[in-house]
Amino acid sequence: MTEPPRQSPAEPSRSTAQQPPPLRVALAEDSAVLRDGLAALLNRRGHEVVAAVADGDALLAEITRLAADGALPDVVIADIRMPPTHTDEGLRAALTLREDHPGLGVLLFSQYVETRYASRLLAGNAQGMGYLLKDRVADVRDFMDALARVASGQTVLDPDVVTQLLGASQADDGLSRLTAREREVLGLMAEGRSNGAIAERLYLSYGAVEKNVAAIFTKLDLSQDGADHRRVRAVLRYLGAGD
Repeated sequence: MTEPPRQSPAEPSRSTAQQPPPLRVALAEDSAVLRDGLAALLNRRGHEVVAAVADGDALLAEITRLAADGALPDVVIADIRMPPTHTDEGLRAALTLREDHPGLGVLLFSQYVETRYASRLLAGNAQGMGYLLKDRVADVRDFMDALARVASGQTVLDPDVVTQLLGASQADDGLSRLTAREREVLGLMAEGRSNGAIAERLYLSYGAVEKNVAAIFTKLDLSQDGADHRRVRAVLRYLGAGD
């Protein structure tokens, strides 16, 4: 009989994990109902909404104002299609924000996957970047967890975003050396899952996941520059956006 995966002490359960600290959040969403709903949700969870605007230009103006006051938010939540053209205003604003404020977390929250600008965002520096699809977020706790992870510098991507970015890329960059299991593990890493979550998803032990992750780093020739940074670089390689 297969032994069920054991949870590592380094990966506490949701019920025992320490709650993340309150965040200062800026919102950009053209739907007034959704914008107000997100603001109310964040406030109920103990976070502070420092700006809530309806388009990309207003978002850039608010972040510039806050930065001038020394009060840059921890993370921005931005829709992608906003006025005036409802095409890619949110993505272009995110690119500008990441160039002007590299440490600012940005969570794109949209109904659409736009591969062109998303690839540019990830190619620059994927740390503190997230991209979730509105229709696929079924649990508020998952959304709040993703927001906290983005604010802390992690990368969180919806599986559909990963799939479409992969379809837009033709790069290999050593990926052919990975086994089927290693590619499966790397795919879950690209979704922003921790080793503990990957172990639970694949019914593996935590140690087995660690071995697969180490093999991925080795086969992709990722230097010894910190596990978190190597995870980001491995994900970028997987998405075809790495160097």
